[in-house]
Amino acid sequence: MMNDNKANNEPDVVLIGAGIMSATLGMMLNELQPSLKIQVFERLDMAAAESSDAWNNAGTGHSAFCELNYTPEKPDGTVDISKAVRIAESFEISKQFWSYLIKNNIIELPTSFIKNIPHLSFVWGKDNVDFLRKRYGAMVECHLFDDMLYSENRDEIERWIPLVMHGRDSGEPVAATRMDLGTDVNFGALTRSMFNYMQDKSDVRMHFSHEVRKLRQREDGRWKIKVKDLQTGEKRNVYARYVFIGAGGGALPLLEKSDIPEGKGYGGFPVSGQWLRCTNREVIEQHRAKVYGKAAVGSPPMSVPHLDTRYINGKRELLFGPYAGFSTKFLKKGSFLDLPKSIKATNLRPMLSAGIKNLALTKYLIDQVRQSPEERVEALKDYFPNARAEDWELEVAGQRVQIIKRDPDKGGVLEFGTEVVSGANCTLAALLGASPGASTAVSIMLGLLERCFMHRMNTEEWQKKLKEMIPSYGQSLADDPELLERVRSYSSEVLGLVPAVEKK
Repeated sequence: MMNDNKANNEPDVVLIGAGIMSATLGMMLNELQPSLKIQVFERLDMAAAESSDAWNNAGTGHSAFCELNYTPEKPDGTVDISKAVRIAESFEISKQFWSYLIKNNIIELPTSFIKNIPHLSFVWGKDNVDFLRKRYGAMVECHLFDDMLYSENRDEIERWIPLVMHGRDSGEPVAATRMDLGTDVNFGALTRSMFNYMQDKSDVRMHFSHEVRKLRQREDGRWKIKVKDLQTGEKRNVYARYVFIGAGGGALPLLEKSDIPEGKGYGGFPVSGQWLRCTNREVIEQHRAKVYGKAAVGSPPMSVPHLDTRYINGKRELLFGPYAGFSTKFLKKGSFLDLPKSIKATNLRPMLSAGIKNLALTKYLIDQVRQSPEERVEALKDYFPNARAEDWELEVAGQRVQIIKRDPDKGGVLEFGTEVVSGANCTLAALLGASPGASTAVSIMLGLLERCFMHRMNTEEWQKKLKEMIPSYGQSLADDPELLERVRSYSSEVLGLVPAVEKK
């Protein structure tokens, strides 16, 4: 057994999982109270190797500029932009925090993880054009989207996204919106930068290739956490005042092991993903945008098709997808037994109920799994009509585990967002769900701090520091156009992003 000394085994905070969520929470706590002893346990041999990795899922910099699934059309024909407003505001909060980290030399230069990439929505067909026109009208009523451009002019859209327009039927109605303030974010690079900084702190310890096997709360309030070193096989117990489970798809099994009443009744529905990755540099250089379309009927929200420029490991890349699939793994590097092992007496009814109500989704996933390479290329040609199969190769993306939760009327419902589940005494919290997670990490972690560290959040010291880290903290960007202009200009300058363009 390892040396069971107090310094190593009695931290104030344990973070399970070394992804963007744990990095954000750890960094915020370290800045708010540097004396806190923090330990991070990650089952893989490096940080951000699962969902936070750029090749897996995270990367768009979700700001609700182009994602049509965030702006549903209501039965009366109007477009609901409330979710888009929340996400856009949350992303602005994230940018403020990242700007603080840059200005204080905590993380590397901004171009290592964030770049300007125009965000476009693109549709074709009369009904879809009508929808996008209505969406644009609703969006520009809110100052968060003041700089959005709209066009049904084929020549103008071709200047924006030539790959998408070349070879397209000239008689087909098309429309697009464009936001030049859009970004590409390499959350893997950002996560590793934050952990690299924290790792040099004497009160922060990183443990890679360490798996949390069990956790139970003792009578004294501390959590007893059983950890196994996957390289040596050694096991030890760690005792922490606070535990955050930010293990992506692996969060649900750990929440179940905690045995807190608030975690009972939750289930998970895993959805895998694949990308087509362009291998032709000439093609890659012809496209510089994130182009989102409308999701197929019955598909999960994270499967909204997009032709996506990304910067990964210093190179410009072009991806199309994601193609959804089904796997019983909860993590890309997980076990096929993850789903069966997660089924308990407390969540069996909600999972069965949600499954029965989502048969269309099940059929969609089965159809996606059965797709041939030719069928995948045909889907690509909806967004890139002149695409050639030889210029693309299939890449496996990450896993997403959608939340299934108890519902008093429906038995169980399938949720597609993110949710923080915490115990009554707020000493343990787990993040469940998927998109738009990474982009809204700062807002999510602020909510967690307000819930689990309430007594400290109200102190003058923490309030002052929070306003230094996030200048708009405690104020609504959605309600204050002048405040938004100030903080957006500030973060754009610090992060090296272009100012918004003026409408013509």
